[in-house]
Amino acid sequence: MLDPRLLEQCPPILIMTRKPVTVLCGGCFNTIHEGHVRFLSRAKALGDRLVVVVANDVHDKKPYARPQAVRARSVRALKIADKVVVGGKRGFLSSVCKAMPKLIALGYDQTLPADVAKKLGDMNIEVRRLKRYKNASTRSLSRRT
Repeated sequence: MLDPRLLEQCPPILIMTRKPVTVLCGGCFNTIHEGHVRFLSRAKALGDRLVVVVANDVHDKKPYARPQAVRARSVRALKIADKVVVGGKRGFLSSVCKAMPKLIALGYDQTLPADVAKKLGDMNIEVRRLKRYKNASTRSLSRRT
């Protein structure tokens, strides 16, 4: 921790603060598993603040889909994210514009439409794909039940 008395000795122009880095990631999160926990933890480690966007029910068409409120509650219960929101009906970009992250973390199997990727580039938002954790996937879990 910096001693406040040292700050008093510095000219105001020399005191610089770093803006916290917000990382945004998203997904359906229908059945939370170890792969999700690792993904969210890795995403959080990339910055100072993690915002997780849980897909709106309109966009979660999987046969094993759960209601968005249930999925959001499950992600909050992990206590990894600083903020969990349900995405808008119009898509991912509306959530990006609200959060204004410095970085977006994608899962190994996530893709962005070309127009969205271009828009993120225009907004100077870095996109980083994270590696898969073992063979963890909701699809493989849903086949077992």
